[in-house]
Amino acid sequence: MILNYFDYLCDAKRNGTMILELNEVLLKDERQTLSMIAKSGELTCLSGGTPDQRRRWLYALMGFEIVQHGYVSLDGEPLTEHSALAFRSMMAYAPARLSVMGEVTTYEPPSIQDVFNLQANREQPISNGILGEEVRKIGADASDQRSQLLAVAVLLDKPILLVDNPQEESAYYLVQQAQKGRLVIVTSTCPSIVDNANLVIEV
Repeated sequence: MILNYFDYLCDAKRNGTMILELNEVLLKDERQTLSMIAKSGELTCLSGGTPDQRRRWLYALMGFEIVQHGYVSLDGEPLTEHSALAFRSMMAYAPARLSVMGEVTTYEPPSIQDVFNLQANREQPISNGILGEEVRKIGADASDQRSQLLAVAVLLDKPILLVDNPQEESAYYLVQQAQKGRLVIVTSTCPSIVDNANLVIEV
């Protein structure tokens, strides 16, 4: 069954059309539902609320949150426990920070190198030189870990890019990623990112 989802999503990638939808989704411990339609070639920004609330919606898109009502879908295919792995194979996630040692989670590996070592990413050869060049393209403070995490996510070359709390200076770079055909969803309240987004959703 999962193989069928992989085949379906790979076809969607080749066709260059992708729509990621939240339809009246209610997460555990939340009071309000959220709906949105994010499209490839566009930058979608989740704004408002608290940083943790915004981050939870990215986790929901990856299948790491309990959806109590509504559904998440990719080109009409629902996100379920059977399809979650296939969904995540199409996504690159740039967290705002790496987990503290000893508190490693599925979606926040303890180091950038561990991102490269994930089985799904081993076919993507990324050297330190290539990584450094991509960090410079972002145009933000290279010493900020978020620059490195964003560069890693982009270099993984997935059709869906999820970015938690990117640096304000990275707005133009994120727009460029969308213009290349990626479906880009970020969480932010920074004016430069909100103003450059094709769609802004208040959580």
